[in-house]
Amino acid sequence: MEQNLSQYRIFYEVARSGNISRAARELYISQPAISKAISKLEDSLGTVLFTRNSRGVQLTEEGAVLFEHIRKAFEELALGEQELRKFKDFHMGHIRIGVSNTLCRFIMLDYLKGFIERYPHIKITIESQSSTHTLSMLEQQKIDIGLVAQPHAQKNLEFIPVMDIQDIFVAAPSYLENLRLREGDHVDLFQSGNVMLLDRENITRRYIDDYMNVNHIAANNLLEVTTMDLLIEFARIGLGIACVIREFVEEDLKAGRLVQVRTDAHIHKRTVGFVYCPSRMSHAVGTFLSFAAGK
Repeated sequence: MEQNLSQYRIFYEVARSGNISRAARELYISQPAISKAISKLEDSLGTVLFTRNSRGVQLTEEGAVLFEHIRKAFEELALGEQELRKFKDFHMGHIRIGVSNTLCRFIMLDYLKGFIERYPHIKITIESQSSTHTLSMLEQQKIDIGLVAQPHAQKNLEFIPVMDIQDIFVAAPSYLENLRLREGDHVDLFQSGNVMLLDRENITRRYIDDYMNVNHIAANNLLEVTTMDLLIEFARIGLGIACVIREFVEEDLKAGRLVQVRTDAHIHKRTVGFVYCPSRMSHAVGTFLSFAAGK
């Protein structure tokens, strides 16, 4: 398109009003400037767009053809501006969040409740998956935000901490009692008991594997479980010793439904938070992250 958009705007207003002086008032420019812009547009297109008469101007056949296309273009532009105003006025947008079932239940739901109350017009899509998959989808630009334990490598990603979590081993009192009755008071719980861990696709599992390897803790009877919720439920019913996050079983510990199985070496705390790519952050994503940082 060789012509300047402003020339088409002038043509559009003159054609709509049928009068150069009215178009000049509408556009807040002088009549000579209007006439000059129309002449320049006609010269560049090699055709006459208007005929002049005592009442104003009238489109030629060629001018009417051009006007029909320009009318549609400016109407689409007006609709686009209207949609943008909606985005601003109603805080509209779309956020795609990746989070594991466990972190969604124990952490994300609280954030979502408060955010939706404040910004009800922002659409939110939740991808429920492992933290490993969440980080992969972030790199592939398939989601905007992930809620994960802080990764060691944060290439091109920023991290907003939310809370610290403590991994611990727990079991039902009845399970430990029966194990000691069967194996004796000095039983090695990890050697003789059922040890329940998340599956190897999970970042938490890798963290605990490293801890157990460094501290020479071996599990002879290992049961892999897909979710933290199942680990907690299995521990409650006395299926074995589960590695869980302390903050998610506080009520069970206080009520005595579960007890902590102590180990010689302390498991260091981890930090959970929101991870995102700052180079491709939409207004809606920025709004959520500001809300999360200030919560």
